[in-house]
Amino acid sequence: MSILEVNNVSIRYITGDFRDIGFKEYILRRITRNYHVQEFWADRHISFSLEEGEMLGIIGSNGAGKSTLLKVVSGIMEPTEGYVRRKGNIAALLELGSGFDGDLTVKENTYLRGAMLGYTRKFMDETYEKIIEFAELEEFQDRPFKQLSSGMKSRLAFSIASLVQPDILILDEVLSVGDGAFCKKSEAKMLEIINGGATTILVSHSLGQVRELCTKVLWLERGEQIAVGDKEMICDLYQQYLDKTITLEEAREKLNSRSVGTTGLEERTGNDKQEDRHTS
Repeated sequence: MSILEVNNVSIRYITGDFRDIGFKEYILRRITRNYHVQEFWADRHISFSLEEGEMLGIIGSNGAGKSTLLKVVSGIMEPTEGYVRRKGNIAALLELGSGFDGDLTVKENTYLRGAMLGYTRKFMDETYEKIIEFAELEEFQDRPFKQLSSGMKSRLAFSIASLVQPDILILDEVLSVGDGAFCKKSEAKMLEIINGGATTILVSHSLGQVRELCTKVLWLERGEQIAVGDKEMICDLYQQYLDKTITLEEAREKLNSRSVGTTGLEERTGNDKQEDRHTS
């Protein structure tokens, strides 16, 4: 069984309800029949699966639904339709500084984040020095977290997420933070994590980074799954789409002609093709 399976996931936002306008305004609009609710689908019918040690790169233009999908995969949000199955613990680094308390020290926040990830005090005692050393924050351990720069905050979050041995690691545009030396160090850490058997999802606007690190690619555009599978083929077509040398429809045609799955789970062989998938 896959360590992560995303099956026909769709995510809907409702805009214009009373949470956006306040209860009093909601009542007035209902009385005057001027109350309207709009639906917005951030992602529609997204499906893929990952085995242990694979690294999926998610690419797509701004507003493609990448970050929203990661929130569902990590368990922060529930999908409107479809389901996600996970095995093992997940460490997700989705937003810089998210999940930290600005008034607590760097050390206190490190232990707090470790506890949120389900790790024991003993494990964090054994790992803490490695985390701080990797984040290059030895001189800032007793400083309030809010005094750190955005780069320092991101380095600490990345260090915690990557050094506490997650089964599934989810990263949203975080490998480009810090200086060039730290970028290289974080990329090397990713390769080490993959070789250690962890399954990783990376959202990145850097196609070079995706080509170098990932084992497969998911292309999203305006919430729609364009393709999932072979990284070289998909990255090549995505670059052509960005360069406006081909249209989205032309990219689809080429993908279909080369048997790259554009919808549903990737092609499987043997008994997996016959296996029924049921919603849990």
